[in-house]
Amino acid sequence: MTDESKAISVNRWRLVLGGMSDKSLSFTGDKAAIITFQDMEKLLDYLYSRAQGDDVRNENSRQGGQGGSVLNAAEWITKVRTLFPKQTADVLERQALERFNMTELLTDKKVLEEMKPDIALLKTIIQLKHLMNGEALQAAVKIAKQVADDIKQKLDMTIKRSLTGRLDKNTSSVMKCYANLDFKKTIRRNLKNYDKTSNQLILKDIYFSGRVKKHNKKRIIIAIDESGSMLGSVIYSAVMAQIISELPFAEVKLIIFDTSIVDLSDHADDPAQTIMSVQLGGGTDIAKALTYCESLIVTPHDTCVIVVTDLYEGGSEAQLMNVSKNIITSGAHLSFLTALDENADPAYDKATGQRLADMGSFVGGLTPDKLGDYIGKIFA
Repeated sequence: MTDESKAISVNRWRLVLGGMSDKSLSFTGDKAAIITFQDMEKLLDYLYSRAQGDDVRNENSRQGGQGGSVLNAAEWITKVRTLFPKQTADVLERQALERFNMTELLTDKKVLEEMKPDIALLKTIIQLKHLMNGEALQAAVKIAKQVADDIKQKLDMTIKRSLTGRLDKNTSSVMKCYANLDFKKTIRRNLKNYDKTSNQLILKDIYFSGRVKKHNKKRIIIAIDESGSMLGSVIYSAVMAQIISELPFAEVKLIIFDTSIVDLSDHADDPAQTIMSVQLGGGTDIAKALTYCESLIVTPHDTCVIVVTDLYEGGSEAQLMNVSKNIITSGAHLSFLTALDENADPAYDKATGQRLADMGSFVGGLTPDKLGDYIGKIFA
């Protein structure tokens, strides 16, 4: 082992053991290296001193680095990203949020902009967005949009190929012409671009609708349970709603529910809006939500009702069974997705699920690509 690699090994062990080992194991190397490791130790102390005795580190006995004596969340995350490898920085961020509940990480715009936008971060944002306002909330919305866009990019072609291959073999792509211009959608999606100075609406995006006869459209009603255990499924459901809504032969109705119901059908093409509308907490009334879904059915044989839920009913189970039976008897397709994410690991009330399955509904977890294939088979 060279002297350099030995010094690196010693310094890493010192970071693990903390400041209590200072007398027996000090940082080694040139002055710049020692200052760097002292600052790294200070960053670790900022995080692990919150363990309250679970870790060997003790904030009263640690030696500080050469920086200022007090860190805030924004400075901490910036320095972590600078001093530690990316993989290590990601682990520290995740522990800060999940193990030590450093909610201040998500109430500072600068911090949010530094963090890696992924599903894990988005789940935490959904849980803590009630603490956000102003610029921090705007930054959170951007993260929601980026994560949704990333998921859509991965799934888009697979889902559309699965659905169009079964449902729309003879229909050409949407023609971008005046006759197909979707005025309502174009105006609504561009309202954020209104120029108050010139009193003009700037059209950055123009939307067109498919030339499909109304009676040929398949109505897909998606109802999403807001309960915390369904967070991953909420995110994927919102993205799936957007993908399906872009197909010319599909009409999406989208709602989220707990004991109340919020109809987001006008925002089915905007998953970030759906995701950031989720309000965790409270009870769950699946029967009430399903009753609302039933009211949206116009042509049963061209309708698929998808309820994304863990089936832990807080309302009337008898009503849930009755309205489920009515939907199935009408000729509409009824499905209960107990999980809709990349893993599709269902955790749900199996007794209720079995009763609904015996009645003729589909009950189970699906990955998003399998959902696309499933819907295609329904309407084939």
